[in-house]
This record gives sequence, C-alpha cells and structure tokens, in this order.
Amino acid sequence: MNSLNNIESIYFLGAGGIGMSALVRYFLSKGKKVAGYDRTETKLTKKLNLEGADIHYEDNLNLIPKAFKNKEQTLVIFTPAVPDEHSELCFFRNNGFAMLKRAQVLGEITQTNRGICIAGTHGKTTISSMTAHLLKQSGIDCNAFLGGILKNYQSNLLLSDKSDLTVIEADEYDRSFHRLSPYMAAISSVSPDHLDIYGTEEAYRESFIHFTSLIRAKGVLLMKDDIDIQPKLQEGVKLYRYATTHSPSTDFYAENIRIANGEIHFDFVAPTETIRDVQLGVPTRINIENGVAAMALAWLNGVTADELRAGMKSFQGAERRFDFQLKTEKLVLIDDYAHHPEELTASINSIKELYPNRKLTVIFQPHLYSRTQDFFKDFAKSLSLSHEVILLDIYPAREIPIPGITSQLILDLVSCENKQLCSKTTLLHTLEKGQYEVVLMVGAGDIDTLVLPVKQLFALRC
Repeated sequence: MNSLNNIESIYFLGAGGIGMSALVRYFLSKGKKVAGYDRTETKLTKKLNLEGADIHYEDNLNLIPKAFKNKEQTLVIFTPAVPDEHSELCFFRNNGFAMLKRAQVLGEITQTNRGICIAGTHGKTTISSMTAHLLKQSGIDCNAFLGGILKNYQSNLLLSDKSDLTVIEADEYDRSFHRLSPYMAAISSVSPDHLDIYGTEEAYRESFIHFTSLIRAKGVLLMKDDIDIQPKLQEGVKLYRYATTHSPSTDFYAENIRIANGEIHFDFVAPTETIRDVQLGVPTRINIENGVAAMALAWLNGVTADELRAGMKSFQGAERRFDFQLKTEKLVLIDDYAHHPEELTASINSIKELYPNRKLTVIFQPHLYSRTQDFFKDFAKSLSLSHEVILLDIYPAREIPIPGITSQLILDLVSCENKQLCSKTTLLHTLEKGQYEVVLMVGAGDIDTLVLPVKQLFALRC
C-alpha cells in the first residue's frame, strides 16, 4: 500500500483477534515494527510475539514502546471491540495519530489487489480457507487474510510473490465489509445476525445488497441459490449461483454425492464441465455446499480440474471449524466455532450423519447477551437435536450483561431430557462423572481454552 511507505511502526489495539492477527503478520512480513495490546494472552498472541510482534495485556500507556509514540511514523489499527474509554485508544486519538479500523486497511489492499471477498452469516471462514488453499496449491497462487488458522499452513495469512489475487473474509459486523472493493465476491447466507448493530433484519439484509454494489465493474458475484436479495451490480458484473444440488437457476452444484466409511465424494458441475469424484478432506455434509462455492471461485480464476480435485482432498480445514480433536472407536471430540443457530444446526446434523448410532453430547457457550436475547428460542431448537446438552454461561465479549438474559433461557426450552448448566471452572469435574461417545464443544467465546483440558481428560479413557 503506497500510503504506508512512510510508516515505520504499526500499533494494534486488539492484536490477538483472529482477523487482526493476520494484519499483524502481514506488516511483520513487510519489515514494519509491530506492537500492540490485547486483553488476554492466548496461544495465538504467544505465536505473534515469537514472530516479532511486541504485544502486552494491560491497558497501560507506559507499556507502549517508545518507537510507537511518534505520530509521524506510526499507524494505529484498532478493532470496534476496544471500548471508547480504553486509555491507550484515548491516547492515540487525543494526540492526533493516524488511526484505521481493520476493515479500512483491508479496503486499501482490495484497491490495489484483486480481492476475492467471501461474505455471509455463516460459512465464510470455511469457504475463504478452501478458496485460498485451492488457489495456493495450484499454478494460480494467491494471498489470503483469513478468519481462522488454516491447518495446511498453520497461519491465517498467506502471501504470494507472483499473484495479486487476495482472498479476504468479508465481515459484516459493524458493516466492515462496506470498506472493500471486491474483484470477485461470494455470499453464503444472509440469515439475520448482529441485530445489536443493525437493529432490524431488513437493515441486515440491506447491508449485503450494498456490499454487492461495491464489486468492481466486470467483476463476479457468486451467491447461494436460495438467497433472495436483489443485488445491485455495477456494469458488466456477472452473477453466478451455487447450491448443493441442481436447480434450474444454479450454475455450480454437486451431483452423485456418496457418503460412506467416513468419506464424502461428489461430482462438481460447472457451466462448461463436470469434475468427477471430488473427495472432501474434511468430510461433513455442510462442506459439500462450502466446497462447491470455493471450487466455483477457484474455477473462475483458472484452477484446473486436476488441481481442484487434489486441493479439495488435501484441504485440512481451519482450526475451530469442525475440528476433530479426538477420533477413536470409543470417543470422538470435535471443536467448532458455530455461534448462530443455523450454524449450530448444521454442525449437529453433520455429526449425527457421520455417527448415526452414537450418543451426541453438545457443550455450548452462547456468545453475546444480545445474540442470546435475539435467538434463544432458535438456539434451544438447535440444541434439542442432540442427545445431551451442557450449557456454559454466556461469553460477553464486548457487551455488558442484559438483565434477565442468561443461558437458563435457552436451557428451559431445550427438549432433550439430559441437560444442565455448568460453569467453566466445574466443566472438567462434570465430565469426569459422565459417559460420552461423541462430544461437540462449540461457541465463539473462550470455550476453546477448555478444549485441551477436555481432550486430555478424554484421552485417558481411550
């Protein structure tokens, strides 16, 4: 980015966020000095420090390195999750530092690169990761800023010295994706979410319509077939639709789907060819749909049939996206990021299809008081698809509690008999007393910090 040529230091407020951390790595790769703040130390922030960033975990002006207090040579990148009263944020604002949101930085990147931007209430991390892997392992290559750690590369940032294609997960929270200028865009879902930001379902849907208007002239929009918004496209933008199965309006779809012995195979149908016997590296039914979208984007950019077939088979998935932690005859443990009722339903149904004759226990941590208030009935309906439910307390993230909004609201409406509330501190003790076959740990908060202890507990039984 030309505007950053004179910038020597980049300071991140919220450096450990999955999207922010990709930018941390990006600027480290450009030889910039990088430092920042995050609320808590995590496995990811530890890695960033080892890679050259200087991240601390206390809101303290004295911990800002001296080199980052020169406003002429420092850019501050911040996330909306940082509260307005944060003293470091106030320091930079009050002293006239150049400040950008993460989305604005990504927007600048899509001005100069050919951005492939994947949006949607759910599915965008997997589709982005798949698309990036398909391009990366092909002769086309790409850069990528991802919302998950891609297990094939152990990173959420991919860089290329020969391609200007840049895969970006387009986040609708805070209307961030309106900062982008896509060369190609995909929309996987417009199911309402973030109503604390948008207010109404209609406003949420309108934000996606506006996103379609940002696609460059003569670009491409790929949209799931059952999405009924009317896109506003610039001149020459080509609209394609995709789905799991064929309908008169689909351009890309799967056929001849075979699910057996823990594997999923299908044939990928594109407008001018059919690619036979595609095998999913992460064999869940929802990944057929995600795979069709990713293969369509890669196919439109020139990835060959053999490269698509090899890439789909070798795709290992993103961390916390249907992520198998244990997989034995006695016990299966899966970690997943789902935090919307439709995502939760898709995860549970995928597991039940893979393990139809085994007991499924779901350990769920609701994310945000506002989302729980909006969707507690839908969460209960989704969780009722399982055999047993263990509900943790709501993870607040950026929010303060809403009176009367607790996990109990969900639990009261869950229909399966085996259900209970549990705190994070007592979860291991609770699990020690039970018998389990397939366990799904799911949520977008800090439930991931419990996955390893649970895995170690269960490994003793295998």
